[in-house]
Amino acid sequence: MREILIVGGGHAGFYTAWGLEKALRTDEARVTIVDPRPYMTYQPFLPEVTAGSIEARHAAVSMRRHLRSTRLIAGTVTEIRNADRTVTVRPVNGADYELRYDILVVTAGAVTRTFPIPGLAQQAIGLKHVEEAVAIRDRLLTAFDQAASLPPGAERQKLLTVTFVGGGFSGVEGFGELLSLAAAMLKSYPELKFEGLSFHLVEARNRILPEVSDKPGAWVARSLERRGAHVHLNSQLISAEDGHVVLSSGEAFDSALIVWTAGNASNPVVHNHTDLPVDERGLLVARADLRVGTDSDPVPDVWAAGDDAAVPDLASPGAGARTVPNAQHAVRQGKRLAKNITASLRGGKVRDYRHSGLGVVATLGLGRGIFQYKGIVIKGFPAWLMHRGYHVLAVPTWERKVRVLTVWLTAALFGRDLVSLAAVQHPRDAFVTSGNPWRPDKTRVNDHTAA
Repeated sequence: MREILIVGGGHAGFYTAWGLEKALRTDEARVTIVDPRPYMTYQPFLPEVTAGSIEARHAAVSMRRHLRSTRLIAGTVTEIRNADRTVTVRPVNGADYELRYDILVVTAGAVTRTFPIPGLAQQAIGLKHVEEAVAIRDRLLTAFDQAASLPPGAERQKLLTVTFVGGGFSGVEGFGELLSLAAAMLKSYPELKFEGLSFHLVEARNRILPEVSDKPGAWVARSLERRGAHVHLNSQLISAEDGHVVLSSGEAFDSALIVWTAGNASNPVVHNHTDLPVDERGLLVARADLRVGTDSDPVPDVWAAGDDAAVPDLASPGAGARTVPNAQHAVRQGKRLAKNITASLRGGKVRDYRHSGLGVVATLGLGRGIFQYKGIVIKGFPAWLMHRGYHVLAVPTWERKVRVLTVWLTAALFGRDLVSLAAVQHPRDAFVTSGNPWRPDKTRVNDHTAA
């Protein structure tokens, strides 16, 4: 029995394990995934999770349910020592330990890139995981509830101000979806007016959505501004202390919700804690067949895919091009990895990874979207339908497809669910408070004598 160890259960890791389960015989190899989360996050759905268009659990694919014969370890790989064919695993609970392997697959995924900006770590939240998307939505809903009980003024304005830093796909989609949700919520809050909303998108470059060409990107910016948003180009976040946002352009305002989507960085275990070859960006050097190493110097029995691998883009006309870090490539690289590893185990021929892009499509809020494939650009409602159609086909398993479609159909009939469950982030507060009915400010919390 060969031991196949997969580091990371994201798109590339999940699809690699899924493909290996289908291809390998039970006596051929044992597959193990190490990941702190028991699910694969379908990240293209996160913007819609923030808007309540998709239930949070439907953007997470359970690995235990769909990977029946794969061993799952809840933990994080903190070091890779390929010279010894071992990794160090830090479990969710307990002491670190070593795990041996015969074949290693590194699909650890990228992490959110941050900078030492005053107040950023204390005030901002990312948009890379399901729990972050849920928290963003709950914070906006809670802010509306609180603002509705306040008179017009600085405190109310801060609660109704939302700031996204980063104008890439994740930032623009999340920003557009949350703006759409906020506009729809006003019908349920007669105390609040549209003019009181303040949505800011901050981008350091001179344009947003670099994945599309200049004109469609400019159209997206104009579209957001027509909806009342403020798009700050050529601007950087200087400070966010106590929610007071200061930009390099000199503009400043208070914001209760700050979302950081300003790019990704390579996983620390790949960048700093491995003896495998990495490039100047901290990504694993990979060949076109997804083996780690170069054509002249491959690393035996080590493979890589996804955001942490510098995979040659054979479909690109440019020399030295690498595949971009997105879900489209990660999914297909995972499928190719499973086939190549199976072929390698059986002495067969491995094949190079090649994928020509299917274009880019983004949601900009309910009923709004943008699609581009080469010179073809589709805007508005048709692009939004294309976005939903593509991703419901792309999300793995029929079980998830049916659940997502059901939620969409329910929302079309009854509208969005506007209930905030922010209290679930501190589930013990009610229990602890109930045991002490008097707060420090002498406010009665739980009067057992009240009729």
